[in-house]
Amino acid sequence: MSLSNISLIGLGSMGFGMATSLLAAGHAVQGFDINPDSVARLVAQGGLSAPQADAAARCDILVIVVLNAEQTQSVLFGPAGWAAQMKKGATVVSCATVAPDFAKEMAQRCAELGLNYLDAPISGGAAKAAQGKLSIMAAGPIAAFDGAAPALDAMAETVFRLGDVAGAGSAMKAVNQMLAGVHIAAMAEAVTFGMTQGIAPATFLDVIRQCAGTSWMLENRAPHIVDGDYTPKSSVNIWPKDLGIVLDIAKSAKFGAPLTAAALQQFLAAAGSGWGGEDDAAVAKVYARNAGLSLPGDKG
Repeated sequence: MSLSNISLIGLGSMGFGMATSLLAAGHAVQGFDINPDSVARLVAQGGLSAPQADAAARCDILVIVVLNAEQTQSVLFGPAGWAAQMKKGATVVSCATVAPDFAKEMAQRCAELGLNYLDAPISGGAAKAAQGKLSIMAAGPIAAFDGAAPALDAMAETVFRLGDVAGAGSAMKAVNQMLAGVHIAAMAEAVTFGMTQGIAPATFLDVIRQCAGTSWMLENRAPHIVDGDYTPKSSVNIWPKDLGIVLDIAKSAKFGAPLTAAALQQFLAAAGSGWGGEDDAAVAKVYARNAGLSLPGDKG
């Protein structure tokens, strides 16, 4: 595997783990984030520190792990956009959850500047990001896959090659987010329903994780409710964005998605109740409040 100069934008729970995986693979990595403490933490682990212009000029691969399409566009084409500063032939790996049409637009604009663009949404959570074991749903021309290969090898356990046109990766991520968001809301509904029948959340988790009703999201998120710990691994606020994207795509396809719409309403209710910055398992608090239940860790 060739070693590369890699810049990574967005050192949140996913991005920081991805950056450390790249460092562990031996790449020269520089991280950028609005939080200077995150940048300093990466430098302490061996990351580089230089002005953006210098990093962009030497960058072989730019990995973008920001929140949404607006931030992705700003990184690439904003007032201090990277795209105009990168050398021709460099590769952009775009990991945010965005609409397929947006991914196609970014790919076209990058191509006009001689850059490769890989539409590459990610899945797996913060723990797998730190282990270099993400699943990446990727689409783009062969040159983009080849250019991104050193980073993909370090960050991912599985790379799904979904075609040679950007947008297919984002479409698959929308399908994944539809299921993931519905599963979290369904888990919250089930665990609180169980409480009305005298089933404690810990008992619910012990039993259901061994039964047909389980899911990866249930097994990953229900422990947060059992422990009464809503330190965000993935926050409530992510879901109005992601499920909103899913429903926008569904609307354009004239496809009805009532379960997704119902899940979105529960996440909106949680965000509107002041729990938006908490772990997305906090959607259970909406159900508990409405049913007059006390979840583990509740005070008073």
